[in-house]
Amino acid sequence: MKTLVTGATGFLGSAIVRELLQDGREVRVLVREGTPTDNIDGLDLERVYGDLRDKESLKKALADCNVLYHTAAYYSLWDKNKRLIYDINVEGTRNILQTALEAGIAKTVYTSTVGCIGLLENGAPANEDTPFNPSTLSNDYKRSKYQAEKVAKKFSQNGLSLVIVNPSTPIGPRDIKPTPTGKIVLDFLNRKMPAYLDTGLNLIAVDDCARGHLLAEKKGVSGERYILGNRNMSLKEILLALEKITGLKAPTVKMPYWVAFTAGWISSALSDHLTSKPPAVPLAGVRMAKYFMYFDSSKAIRELGLPQNSIEKALEQAVQWYQDHGRVSPTN
Repeated sequence: MKTLVTGATGFLGSAIVRELLQDGREVRVLVREGTPTDNIDGLDLERVYGDLRDKESLKKALADCNVLYHTAAYYSLWDKNKRLIYDINVEGTRNILQTALEAGIAKTVYTSTVGCIGLLENGAPANEDTPFNPSTLSNDYKRSKYQAEKVAKKFSQNGLSLVIVNPSTPIGPRDIKPTPTGKIVLDFLNRKMPAYLDTGLNLIAVDDCARGHLLAEKKGVSGERYILGNRNMSLKEILLALEKITGLKAPTVKMPYWVAFTAGWISSALSDHLTSKPPAVPLAGVRMAKYFMYFDSSKAIRELGLPQNSIEKALEQAVQWYQDHGRVSPTN
């Protein structure tokens, strides 16, 4: 059984590839020309080059495949060309799912995000059935992923065997870009975090999240979605866990939200209208931090058997990976 994985060079995608290979699967990956491939170099897989915006390249990539993992997305909290986020995340998803439908792919696993799950006003953990409030779509990335999930649902209704997974916040090794959560770890290690916001996340070890994708392929019901998460933690709790792992002191100053919002607004305005460079403090990230992103993963645990390994261990692996790859200043 040949499996195509999009987004395989990324943090989560490369973990999915490793899980597939561990299970003895024949893996093909779709790679965009010029994309760094450090996360998959040396792995026993087939590479094909293409782009989600190029339908012909997608036909070639899916040829002779039985299963598709569509993990690729343009994850950016700021971009001068905002149209690009929608072209890749929404239209690119439409392109590859249409191609999969035409190719008769037996099973598709689509990687969405918990950003498409509703939130409860009291901060209690939300689940797959929590009503969604569009006002929480605080940036173009989240809006594009929300639209893309609607596209995926429509394809499942029109005959494509497709399961949707909604990862929370994966943590662990090979967060090469890094993701916003990886940047929290990296900034902590490099002593670039003098204060913290009163916010919270649901964390899951990246390998557990990847295994959840494979379990969704095997046990998931077409058209259903599953939150792939583990432990709800405030940002302060995450930083204290990093303090215990590293011996470095966690920040003790809690920054008022309005201070962070003002800094984000000014920084993003400068990027949009003057520098055209990514903002030092992305306003989109500050807006996301307004909400406690707490979730209930019991459906995936119950129906898929989603593993729930130690978050402290995953944080430790992330720290070790950044240290081993020269991403931490030697003075820290």
